[in-house]
Amino acid sequence: MKKKYALAALGLAGVLALAGCGGGGAGAAGGGEKASGDKGDLLIGVSMPTQTSERWIADGEAVQDGLEEAGYQVELQYAGDDIPTQGQQIDQMITKGADLLIIAAIDGTALSSQLDAAAAANIPVISYDRLIRDSENVDFYVTFDNYKVGVQQATSLLVGLGVLDQDGKDTGEKGPFNIELFAGSLDDNNAHFFWQGAMDTLQPYIDEGVLTVPSGQTDIEQAAILRWQQETAQKRMEDLLTSTYGRGTKLDGVLSPYDGISRGIITALQGTGGLGATIADGLPIVTGQDAEIGSIALIDQGVQFASIFKDTRKLAEQSVVVAEDMLEGEEPEANDTETYDNGVKVVPSYLLQSDIVYKDNITSLLVDSGYWTQAEVDSGVAE
Repeated sequence: MKKKYALAALGLAGVLALAGCGGGGAGAAGGGEKASGDKGDLLIGVSMPTQTSERWIADGEAVQDGLEEAGYQVELQYAGDDIPTQGQQIDQMITKGADLLIIAAIDGTALSSQLDAAAAANIPVISYDRLIRDSENVDFYVTFDNYKVGVQQATSLLVGLGVLDQDGKDTGEKGPFNIELFAGSLDDNNAHFFWQGAMDTLQPYIDEGVLTVPSGQTDIEQAAILRWQQETAQKRMEDLLTSTYGRGTKLDGVLSPYDGISRGIITALQGTGGLGATIADGLPIVTGQDAEIGSIALIDQGVQFASIFKDTRKLAEQSVVVAEDMLEGEEPEANDTETYDNGVKVVPSYLLQSDIVYKDNITSLLVDSGYWTQAEVDSGVAE
């Protein structure tokens, strides 16, 4: 997959515009000192949560490629979705003398001691896509507009049900439609933003009776899937089908916050035998996120309805830009200095934009941009 995520030359020697996003983290004091050395002497530690998701493999490779192209040494580690392992890996990066850390946390509340050690060693920390909480030693946050991602997930569900058209306009369809709600892992700060964006979008339709949730499970604690695991999502969907839909009640749609969860939901739905193999035959509308190739193939086949495309190449590129600024003693450009409060401080952030993927825009969004090839879409397997 590495060929897919190779980054173009970034021209990182230029100085970015100052954003005035003052932070009290480690990077503010450390960058200038570290910049005095040759780039090739600087080590950047990159900590990713897992290799069980296509998305995180792609992120890790893209960040590594971009940093190495910029001239840095890189140590990339995946933690296998194990919190102690991630902590140990970051400890080792600090011990090895890392000059900067880029961290996508498994549990955003579990790395305080590592960040304290990084601050003591004057090592700047970039929180990657998942906000690290409860520490003043987070210098910058690079992510997507996660509230908007939740809005897009809910919007795609409403489009699939026919309540909205793809331009977001109300069609006048009043349902009622039966839906069920899934959320991400509660220890991932993003899961709460996704949920809030989705529920703010869906709640007016629930209040009007256009949408109903027959299970009554409308709290994030009820809908959450620990570690975003596909198998856990499949089990919850099977339990919902048994408890709520075994008496002839029709399920029309499912809000899913991630493609792996979506595939677990779809497996459970197909296992009932009576809902058909395609949306046209009666499979409920199922949303998703991350444009994983397995789900893009399902969208192309009419099985999953939609996903949210967060171009990890852009996220990785922005992380490299921020890292370069910090190591040169410059203050990174932030386009949000208000939203992301980690419980101790508001972390200056750079937010990227996402897109809804439907069957009819797979080619324009994903194939034409080189994110996936048509052969990969056809096979459902990354080359």
